[in-house]
Amino acid sequence: MVQIIRVSPSQAAQLFGVNERSIRRALKNSELRYIIVQGRYKINFEDLVRWSQHLPSREQKRDADGIGQFVEKWRIKNPKFSPSEKVIHQENNRIEK
Repeated sequence: MVQIIRVSPSQAAQLFGVNERSIRRALKNSELRYIIVQGRYKINFEDLVRWSQHLPSREQKRDADGIGQFVEKWRIKNPKFSPSEKVIHQENNRIEK
């Protein structure tokens, strides 16, 4: 079962290094999928990632001020503990079924 992660517009703005108005504009323009939970927008995280990759300026903001600035810290330096391509492929096949 795939678990969907959803965040609020303010959380999305913080995570992706953009102004909350940019997120709300994207919602208004139907660029992002969302649901409304108790009167509040909840945005699909996967769509936010795609949206952040759509324009170079968004990518730069994401990488400078958002979650992208931490990517290098997240990389596993010891290959002994990194998943092999075979393991990743098996995991992807399991998810698709």
